[in-house]
Amino acid sequence: MPEITLDTTQILRHLFLLGITFALALPIALNREHSARGAGLRTFPLVAIASCAFMLVGMSVYQGSDAEARVMYGIITGMGFIGGGSIIKTDAGASGTATAAGIWMTGAIGISVAYSRYEIALVLSIVGFLIFQFSGFLKRE
Repeated sequence: MPEITLDTTQILRHLFLLGITFALALPIALNREHSARGAGLRTFPLVAIASCAFMLVGMSVYQGSDAEARVMYGIITGMGFIGGGSIIKTDAGASGTATAAGIWMTGAIGISVAYSRYEIALVLSIVGFLIFQFSGFLKRE
C-alpha cells in the first residue's frame, strides 16, 4: 500500500483560500436568503467554494497547461447549468434570472480566489451585494 503524506502547509493554504471564498460569497448569499429567493445561504457559498476547489485541483494537476483553461471552462459551464435550474419560466415571463447571474458571479469569486486574484474577488463580492441590495428599488415589478 502506498504511503500517504500530507503537506500541512498546503492544507492550511487551501483552507485559507476556501475560507476567503466563503467569506466573499456570504454577503450575496445573505441578501438572497433574506429576500426569500430560491437559492440563498447554502447555494451561493457552495458554488463559490466548489469553483475554488475545482480550480485549485486543476491548477495543481495541470500546472499552466491548456488543460487548466479547460477546467475553468468546465466550471463556468457547470455554474451556468446550476443557475439555469433557478430560472422559472411562466406565461407572465421569467423569474430567477438575477439569482442565476448571482450564482455565476459567486463561481467567478471562487475562481478568482483560486488564482489569488483577491482584488477581483473582492470587487465581485461588493458589486454583487450592492446590485442585489439596492437595484430592487429601481426595478419595475
